[in-house]
Amino acid sequence: MPRFPAGGMWGNVHTGGERTTMTETAPPSPGPFPELEDQLCLDLYVASRTVIAAYRALLAPLHLTYPQYLVILALWQHGPQSVKLLGERLVLDAGTLSPLLKRLEVSGYIRRERLLDDARELRVSLTPAGLALQAKIAEVSAQITCSYGLSAGELQGLQQTLRRLTAHVKTAGEPESG
Repeated sequence: MPRFPAGGMWGNVHTGGERTTMTETAPPSPGPFPELEDQLCLDLYVASRTVIAAYRALLAPLHLTYPQYLVILALWQHGPQSVKLLGERLVLDAGTLSPLLKRLEVSGYIRRERLLDDARELRVSLTPAGLALQAKIAEVSAQITCSYGLSAGELQGLQQTLRRLTAHVKTAGEPESG
């Protein structure tokens, strides 16, 4: 829990008759919060935006967005699957995934079909045009991986650390049962 100066987080409160005023004072060094440069969240945000921008530049000639690229990768790896399962794999809600899939279908890369035994469920699969992207997408992935400047072991360690961080933050945000 951060500790604040005697006057509280924003300074000292002065009361004068009916009016209450607050004066802002600079926090003592070190301040109650870490410096901006020490905020992990900033590093994660900047890294995410930088990597996605690099993907965007390489995917633009293929007329794909980064989320569309992830959908195609999931379908290559796991084959045809329900929209629900695809959303779970990509951690995307239906409101985000549905328009994305519609654009991929209009582009001719995927097909969405209702199941005969359960018309409520949509199944997504790659079309021949979607399958044909594989070599070009593999090149994009290789270029991005090289741009990281990390060894295979460093990349694996970073992925493990990020997955552990994500799991811990999710768990910390869950209400306690009891």
